[in-house]
Amino acid sequence: MTDEYEIELLAKLVEINTDSTTKQGYAECAKLLEEEASKLGLEVQVYDAIAESKDNKPRPNVVVDLDVRSDHTLLLVTHYDIVPAGVGWKHDPFKLTVEGEKAYGRGAADDKGAIAAALGALSALSADNSSRCNVSLLISPDEEVGGDLGIGYLVNRVGVKGDGAVILDAGPEVVSIGASGAVWGKITVRGLQGHAGYPHTAVNAVEKALPFLTELCEYAKKRELIRSKIRAPPGSPYEYIWGRFSITMLQAGQKENIIPGRCEARFDLRVCPDEDSAEAIADLTQHFQTLKEKHGVEAELDIPDKKPSNYHTDPEHPLVKALSIAAKASAGYEIPIAGELGGNDGHYLARVGVPVVSFGPIRQSCNFHGVDEFIYLSDLKLVKETVMQLCRRWV
Repeated sequence: MTDEYEIELLAKLVEINTDSTTKQGYAECAKLLEEEASKLGLEVQVYDAIAESKDNKPRPNVVVDLDVRSDHTLLLVTHYDIVPAGVGWKHDPFKLTVEGEKAYGRGAADDKGAIAAALGALSALSADNSSRCNVSLLISPDEEVGGDLGIGYLVNRVGVKGDGAVILDAGPEVVSIGASGAVWGKITVRGLQGHAGYPHTAVNAVEKALPFLTELCEYAKKRELIRSKIRAPPGSPYEYIWGRFSITMLQAGQKENIIPGRCEARFDLRVCPDEDSAEAIADLTQHFQTLKEKHGVEAELDIPDKKPSNYHTDPEHPLVKALSIAAKASAGYEIPIAGELGGNDGHYLARVGVPVVSFGPIRQSCNFHGVDEFIYLSDLKLVKETVMQLCRRWV
């Protein structure tokens, strides 16, 4: 059973609705965390990115420091924002409900459990003065919507620095040494809008788009042939991480009796941790142009953000080895080294040269982003102990 402190803190955090779409509980949650860190005798600073927000809503980033006068600083990366709770819960999403080894609540796993575990670890390390490195716990908003005003703000504007980073917004199944990058884009197929009673006077964009997009879906098979040198997590269909492409959204038309003059598809191009993102985008662009000419459609491809969000860390890096040893010591068994199929905030740090690894309490079975999200209490304890073991070993 985990310590009561972490459960009590997690309960307080879950009660605050920090919905990333409304930002309504951001300020309240940041204040709670600031007060909690102060009670533990830890240094704390709040950096609000409100001046750079387009909606003029607070974006407080909380940085909690344990300074042991070391020459090395370890960054622990978490976030307090959540996705909307949705409907259909058996448990109140904003009241932590403990049943056996599970604690239910929106954000319990993703990522408020990691915050509770990390603060518990820092409290213990401070009490017995056992950390060999300085530790900065970064608790940010907006991770669920990109992270630019969260960890991105801390790295690029505040100038937070470290010699290594652990992303706690992760699962405990593997010690992760990389994350896939997401390239999002839009394809617009154009026709000529008209009256459905007079189809001969119009060009139906949907009819033009369907065969074009159907063949474009086959691009996923080409992407599957791309293989990373980094192993895929347990349960994957391939041993090593592979390239992916998915059409994820389709929109056209306004009314039944109007022939649409425009059909829009959106996609997710998933780039391997060690793949060249620019080359992947160039290959997709070439494939798009080839199909466009083949089908004779009027279409445009738009990729608004081409900055790479994939990253990887050398499996032989001392931080990787130290985390592997710490996780094994805490779990009692060897935890495999692999990469992630999804992405995380680690790319902000990797871009400025900080070695990044990931390990946290978010198991695939925890229903994170789904109904009745929960965290295993044993994982809350595992992450706390792993952080403590790492801080006592690394440098």
